[in-house]
Amino acid sequence: MNPDFRDLLSAFNAQGVEYLVVGAYALAAHGRVRATGDLDIRIRAAPDNAGRVMKALRAFGAPLQDLTLDDLSQPGIVFQIGIAPLRINILTSIDGITFDEAWPARVLTTVFAQPVAVLSVEHLSAATSR
Repeated sequence: MNPDFRDLLSAFNAQGVEYLVVGAYALAAHGRVRATGDLDIRIRAAPDNAGRVMKALRAFGAPLQDLTLDDLSQPGIVFQIGIAPLRINILTSIDGITFDEAWPARVLTTVFAQPVAVLSVEHLSAATSR
């Protein structure tokens, strides 16, 4: 895992952000490796969590000039950090599953000695069945 990805997840954990790794890194956590360069993170789109996300992004050093708490509190927003292929996508919603449905079924794994919350394999299937 790219050190920037690790550092952002560490900042999220330090601030108590409710998040789920989704996409190819989530597939890899379930033993289904797919080539990717970006990290997709689904956050809970709620005002209290948005504040924690902003604190974590600030600590990480993300460019925040165009991002607001309202952005992180509403569905359908994608905030991108970096340039492909090593981009971080922070998503306030994903197709096929709500955060409240996915959160209780999350899988906790360890990456670089820190806990990482990952979307369950069942919910990955729901999110990719369009």
